[in-house]
Amino acid sequence: MNQTHHGPRALARGQYEYRTLTIAPSVSTSDARRLLTDEAEYGRWELARTRIYVGGMREVVLRRRVIRVLSTL
Repeated sequence: MNQTHHGPRALARGQYEYRTLTIAPSVSTSDARRLLTDEAEYGRWELARTRIYVGGMREVVLRRRVIRVLSTL
């Protein structure tokens, strides 16, 4: 499956952290759906934005809530 992660860095913006995936045009819709389903199920990511470019390349932005643990000491 041809996919490119825009780095392992997930940027924290406010209460969410974001991750961008680029999915090649050669990847079928069912394979892309399976990839996004796995990210949602196991990584707790949700879909924030999808862009489809001329030529078929897809850019998907995922987000998940940042959970900060406060010290009780």
